[in-house]
This record gives sequence, structure tokens and C-alpha cells, in this order.
Amino acid sequence: MKKVLVTGGTVFVSKTVAEYFAAKEEYDVYVLNRDTKKQLENVTLICKDRNDLRDSLKGKHFDVVLDVTAYTKQDISDLLDGLESFDEYIMVSSSAVYPDTGKQPFKEEEPIGANQYWGTYGTDKIEAEQELQRRVPRAYILRPPYLYGKYNNVYREAFIFDCAMQNRPFYLPKNGEMKMQFFLAKDLCRLMEVIINEKPQQRIFNVGNKEAISVKDWVALCYEIVGAKLETVSVMEDIWQREYFCFADYEYYLDVTKQNELLKDVAPLKEGLQQAFEWYRNNQQDVGKRGYIDNIKQRWENK
Repeated sequence: MKKVLVTGGTVFVSKTVAEYFAAKEEYDVYVLNRDTKKQLENVTLICKDRNDLRDSLKGKHFDVVLDVTAYTKQDISDLLDGLESFDEYIMVSSSAVYPDTGKQPFKEEEPIGANQYWGTYGTDKIEAEQELQRRVPRAYILRPPYLYGKYNNVYREAFIFDCAMQNRPFYLPKNGEMKMQFFLAKDLCRLMEVIINEKPQQRIFNVGNKEAISVKDWVALCYEIVGAKLETVSVMEDIWQREYFCFADYEYYLDVTKQNELLKDVAPLKEGLQQAFEWYRNNQQDVGKRGYIDNIKQRWENK
């Protein structure tokens, strides 16, 4: 059995990763977290803060480290300082490392840099990547766009589901033509497994669905899954988009050619959203909801 260390293991992506590998007989999964949330079955908990490991990982060897919760250079250095021995290291980074002024679709070879839409989140990820590459040149780095699916605690598709379940008209940014790119968290796990088994020479991968989708089409898909009729209102006012919509006013696109050479198929967006909705309607308390609907009511509907 391959001994796998997953950082996190209780929330969205890290939970999906831990669950995916724990369900397979060939992996022995350890999760590293502070034990503040319910743990998965069939995993071994290492109850520690990744930034205060001390000797908790000493004497342990891991065949694979799946680092889902590295957001800063310090996160990387603290984990590497605490690890005694490992073979493979895969870090989940972000497409936020590409500058908003860069050439699109972004390829892995494009320069990385500050992006006004992602701010310190993006620059922190850049520093984390650079620290990992400095200390573990053979490590793999994955750069996803918007991740979605079961366990998503971020108020994205869940916001659309709420609007649909309440039979609300949907307030679209401008004409709804802005494109977005997604990747199902479970497909991220599948790609990790391919990398573990095939050990490709490429070390950095953009990951995501090959095709982008417009805001309007994405919202329509969510309403269809809920079984609600979609009526839209175009918001042409010059107001901050994040007051009433769950994504920034920024369209970008990743070139995922290298990923597709390894992972020949990914879940259709509708299939992934169906999985997300089945989970969400029974676990709404696990999502950090934001005040988009209240803002819409106050700005447009209560006049």
C-alpha cells in the first residue's frame, strides 16, 4: 500500500481528496489537521497544525504528500521542515498566479505575477510555489480555475441553487456573456492518481474543463438541475459585481492541453453540478453563505 499524507481532510477539496484515496485499497491515507471538524472514516488522523508540527511527523515516511492547504511560503516551509521522508509531492496551487495582463489562454510556460482581481491570495500562492520548487524541484504543482462539486463550502453554485429553489429571478452581470472555467474536485483527485502512477516529466499542470461556459449558461444549468424556471434580469449599473454575484468581474481561460494528455475524460459540467446539488440540499449548514440575495432585495426589489 502507498502511504499518503493529505493536508486538511475535513473541508471541500482536501476532504474530497482524502475520501477519494481512502476509498481505494492501494492507499493508506493520513490526514493532517487540527481535528476541529468531523473526520472521515478509513483515514488516520495526525492532529496537528501544519505550522506547528514539531516532531509529529518524525519517523514517518510517506510515498505521496498531497498538499491541498498550502496558501503561503510559510505553509510550505513549515510542512517541509516537519516532514522527515517522502517520495512524491503534489501541491494544489491556483490559476490566480497568472497576471490579469498576461496572454490568454494561459499556458504553464507563461510568466506568473500579481493579478489585481486575486490580490494577496495570488501573490501568496506564487511565493508558495517558488518555495516548493526551490526545496523540492521534482514536486508537482496543479493550477486549477474555479473548483466545484460535493462538499463545496464556498457560496458559488450553492448561491445559484438557492435562487432557483426560491424561484427567484436571477440578476446577471451585464448580459451574462462573461466566460468561466471550472474543474470538478473529484477530477482533480483522478489527475493526482494518474500523476502518482505515471510520474510524468511535466511538473506544472493547468487543470480544468477544456471548455469555458458563459455565466448565463452556467446559471441556466443550475436552474435546470433544481427543476426551476429561469428568468433573468441584466444588471447594467456600474456597481461592484461581488455585491450581487458570486464571481469577480474577470474573464480568463487556461490552456489545459497537458492535463488532457494524462486525463482523457472529465465529468460533464451538468453531471458535476448534479452531484453538488444532491450534497448541498442536505448539507446547507456546511456552506458559508453570503448576503447576495439580501443585497439584491435592498438595491432593486424593495424600492
